This record gives sequence, C-alpha cells and structure tokens, in this order.
Amino acid sequence: MSHSPAPRPTSAATRETRKIETRLAELGRNCYARGWALGTSGNFSAVVSRDPFCLAITSTGLDKGGLTPEQFVRVDATGRVDKGPGQPSAETALHLVIIHARQAGAVLHTHSVWSTILSEQHASQHGLAIEGYEMLKGLKGVTSHQHREWLPIIENDQDMPRLARVVETILECHPETHGFLLRKHGLYTWGEKLAEAKRHLEILEFLLEVLGRTRLAPTS
Repeated sequence: MSHSPAPRPTSAATRETRKIETRLAELGRNCYARGWALGTSGNFSAVVSRDPFCLAITSTGLDKGGLTPEQFVRVDATGRVDKGPGQPSAETALHLVIIHARQAGAVLHTHSVWSTILSEQHASQHGLAIEGYEMLKGLKGVTSHQHREWLPIIENDQDMPRLARVVETILECHPETHGFLLRKHGLYTWGEKLAEAKRHLEILEFLLEVLGRTRLAPTS
C-alpha cells in the first residue's frame, strides 16, 4: 500500500510572510473600495526580513479590487525578485529608498482624486502645508493639532532610478515629514509597522480631502 508523502511543515518565517501578504492584500482591496487605488494604480509593500533583506510588494499591473496574497513578489535590497509571480511594481525603487531613509517597515502608495488634484494645485510651491487639524495627532510623534505637516510635492518621472534619487534628497531635506506627493500622481506614506503606515495613509488622505473640499466650498 503506497502512501503520499507527508506535507512539509510550514516554518514560522513562512507563516509570518504569508500573514504580511494577506494583510497587504486586504489593505489594497480596502484602498480600492475607498477610491484610492482604482484601475491598476497604487502599490503596497512591507519588509519581511532585514537580514537578509526581503520586501513583499505588489506585482505590477494588478486590479487592487481583487488583490490576493499570491499576487505579491518578494525582492531583495536591489529590487531583484527572489520569489513570486510577475514583475514587481515599477516604483519598487521608491519603496526601497523610503525604507532605507526612514527605516520604514511598510510603504503605501495611493492615487486618490484629492491627492492628485492638490499635488497639481500646489506644485509651484513644491509642497503643501497642513496645520490646525486634530487628525494630525494620529501621525507618529505629533502631539498637538497646532503641528504643521509639510508634504513635499515632487515632479513625476518615468525614469525610476532618477526619481528615486530625487526622493532620497527630499527625504533628507525634510526629515520630519510623514509622506510626499508626486505631481498629478498621488501620495506616498510609510510607517515603522504596517499598522502605522495604514494609519498615516488614512489620516493624510482624510486631510487632503478636507483641504480639497474646503477650497471648493462656496464662501459666504
């Protein structure tokens, strides 16, 4: 009587990676539902391990409304794929720069209507200031609504290595910022953990919508 081989036990590291990818997929679907990552826009990543470095990131060209854990690839510190189907997001280089510059554990990128509009309206100022709102206190290290959050606005560029160098310089010049906007493109934010990055995303998207709606509202 023949017996099928017993399945190999799943390591703790593999289970943790799968958990991270499941949470990223859920977050991607949530962003789609909120109108922040329509079509194939947006990309999401989280660090799986630091040594050796491994990053789980969305494959390119995916509809985030149906994102699954199987649609993430794992890349090394150079962006080379170690495991997973498809090609990593074209903006992987930006994720890697942010992770290095901020010691971030997760990076989230959305293409909401309000971030796109405001990134164009304030492009000539090279950034957008947000201050006086209670929601700012949800950002890491912020303890008062009187905080002034500066979101740099960076010119979009299809040359990703060149854009990554610009992003690196901007992050060095603005060490306190929790995110930045790509002009006519969208928002990037991050966090030490995925939960923190998600919180920053929700807060910044909320504030961008508040600013956008306020400026469009009729004045009495």
